[in-house]
Amino acid sequence: MHPSIHAQTNPDKPAVIMGGSGEVVTFGELDKRSNRVAQLIRKHGIDIGDTIAICMENHPWYHAVAWGAQRAGVHYVCISSRLTAPEVAYILEDSGARLLFGSAYVGATLDEVAKLLPNLPQLRFDTSGDLSAQAALAAVPDTPIADERAGVDMLYSSGTTGRPKGVKIPLPEDPDIAQANALLAMTTMAFGISGDSIYLSPAPLYHAAPLRWSMTIQKLGGTVVIMEKFDPEAALGLIEKYRITDSQWVPTHFVRMLKLPVEVRGRYDTSTLKCAIHAAAPCPVPVKQAMIDWWGPVLYEYYAGTEGNGFTFITSPEWLQRPGSVGRALTGVVRVCDENGDEVPRGTEGQIFFEPTEGSVPFEYHNDPVKTAESRNKHGWTSLGDVGYQDEEGYVFLTDRKSFMIIAGGVNIYPQEIENLLVLHPKVTDAAVIGAPDPDMGEKVVAVIQPAAMTEAGPALAEELMAWLAPQLSRVKMPRQIDFREELPREQTGKLYKRLLRDEYKAAYEKATGAA
Repeated sequence: MHPSIHAQTNPDKPAVIMGGSGEVVTFGELDKRSNRVAQLIRKHGIDIGDTIAICMENHPWYHAVAWGAQRAGVHYVCISSRLTAPEVAYILEDSGARLLFGSAYVGATLDEVAKLLPNLPQLRFDTSGDLSAQAALAAVPDTPIADERAGVDMLYSSGTTGRPKGVKIPLPEDPDIAQANALLAMTTMAFGISGDSIYLSPAPLYHAAPLRWSMTIQKLGGTVVIMEKFDPEAALGLIEKYRITDSQWVPTHFVRMLKLPVEVRGRYDTSTLKCAIHAAAPCPVPVKQAMIDWWGPVLYEYYAGTEGNGFTFITSPEWLQRPGSVGRALTGVVRVCDENGDEVPRGTEGQIFFEPTEGSVPFEYHNDPVKTAESRNKHGWTSLGDVGYQDEEGYVFLTDRKSFMIIAGGVNIYPQEIENLLVLHPKVTDAAVIGAPDPDMGEKVVAVIQPAAMTEAGPALAEELMAWLAPQLSRVKMPRQIDFREELPREQTGKLYKRLLRDEYKAAYEKATGAA
């Protein structure tokens, strides 16, 4: 299935509704827009297998650009609109992007990107003059290009140097733009989503889950309601207004909705919800229990990664019997292994790997063969780096996450990038960045600093370091807390015992809150 098919059969049906503005993009209009994007890609000399990039907020044109790239047979890189100019420029250079679609919303950042990459063409929505994306698109046909061929996204994850690395999946062997994929099959079979679904997407579209799931809904012919920015009460209002049947969340969304006053929560009708999917970060058991108590047994959880190497799934009734589980595998075979890569007995903790099954698509980390190799063991099984165990029935329980990655509000943050900046400050001798428990965001970024002179440790230096980081890091990566130590726990080889710091902050949090 494909939006272009629904454009022929039901052109006036909404494909996209913007939650804040109420702007509607029908399937007929989405088809025309995506055709214009594909035509413009070819006009820029961008061929099958090349790369383009998108860096903008949740925008009425976002899906059209993604679908235009998909039907032009290119890799499309979706970049966070919250990154700084150097961070955006790095991804653009590393991916080999040949055209950047942006918007006026991120205009100031993209102006700086243009200085760093003066030879990379940019087009921006809601902008006049030579940069205007709307003007450029109006000048090309709204009919299909002659060489349509299915393309695929290329999203960025962490790299061995602390810089993000692109997860590059080969273009589909089948060139048909309307071909089915594994997510489409799971969406219908496991989650019960169909072309009649009205789907609420409250998260930024540059993330893997919101992008891929919303495009899958449109493949089926369903309507996607996009929140420009998450607000807990506004989300409830949209559920009631549009009679939302399906949705996707991260645990932070649940926390913020649960913190609304009871009378506010009770003001909105959420009874149309049939499926509320959540992933991206572990959901605290009490939070998920409270959501099931509120919305009913409509929560569905999965564990997977941008890499697409495996997928586990659990329903609410199953979870109520096994609180904390992320389910059993739907794709890939779960193998829990010891440090030698050998499988361990059920109930034993180890690193979680997925053994590929028929139809599995291989992935690599673009320009990072070391990280690609590290993701595989001697059997060829691949891992996201998480630790956990399987019970006797094959249900997976996660007990730890990727070695040092921080997940704050469902957003992946990679400490080494922040550490690399901190140690350049003249008053810093050493730095460790960790994730500490946070009741709202799940984790918060904490920087533990060994100052050059301990006498300078204190609020003034903390403020100076924050000012040092601000121009170089997006706000989501900025430390929420800076602490000082005379010495950080390193072994003689130089390896940092970061786990000791994480355990210390976790113990302090549990003592302060009484958490188990």
